[in-house]
Amino acid sequence: MFLLAAALPAHAQRQTWGWDDGTVPYVQTPMEIVERMLRMAEVKRGDHVVDLGSGDGRIVIEAAKRGATGLGVDLDGSLVKLATENAARAGVADKAQFRVMDLFEADLTSATVVAFYLLPNFNEKLLPRLLKLKPGTRIVSHDGGIGDWPSDEKLEMRAPEKPVGVGGVSTVELWIVPANAAGTWTSQFPGHGERWNFRIRQKYQVLDIDTSAQGRELLVRNSRLRGEEIKIVVTGLIDGHAWHHYFVGTLKDERIAGELTVSDGNNRKAFPWTATRTSR
Repeated sequence: MFLLAAALPAHAQRQTWGWDDGTVPYVQTPMEIVERMLRMAEVKRGDHVVDLGSGDGRIVIEAAKRGATGLGVDLDGSLVKLATENAARAGVADKAQFRVMDLFEADLTSATVVAFYLLPNFNEKLLPRLLKLKPGTRIVSHDGGIGDWPSDEKLEMRAPEKPVGVGGVSTVELWIVPANAAGTWTSQFPGHGERWNFRIRQKYQVLDIDTSAQGRELLVRNSRLRGEEIKIVVTGLIDGHAWHHYFVGTLKDERIAGELTVSDGNNRKAFPWTATRTSR
């Protein structure tokens, strides 16, 4: 749902939770946008979806149809009642729950997916809490960024049934809570540079990496942090020979475990990759 003051005629406005003056009405998310949000967040069996400002319950209900469990929170008791009835009619009452609650008081710790359609300033207020969620948690929003946190995926699409805005264009964005990769890391590759050093600076999921081996700085061409998955592309000389390096690993606490693939255009080989954080 979306919250927008004075966007609809009075008979169509329903307050789901209040702005400072309590005048924010409820606007439904079009079903095709709901479908796209759930697809982008890859909602599946085993997920737990929390919808902040759940309105008539459509996001949680559609997630439950995919085998997930879900919780929708809303300050409007009549909407919570409607959502509960809609879940029963859809046959997912055992998977979809709804509660009268301020969205800022909702417990997000068990969520694997958090969804919302809110005003950007509300999204920004949620930012500190969202970043504390378990790495890999997916966050999906309709028509609203989250402060200066860049999204991992972004899609614009036409939604003719959209009741607000001009032209029926909606933006769906996905964020994946990143692991903490910042610090100095070391790896050992016997026969291929021996000791490698990685110095990683991080803002959200965006990484700035310096890498060296055999006392020589190497060129980091690209990197990506997506939840706990980290990928780094490095080129440079090892033992006087030019190599292309592709690191793929999973980051947990103070350790990265994965694989390094190296190639020179003619030869290709793989090494187990383990990195240990030596300082933050």
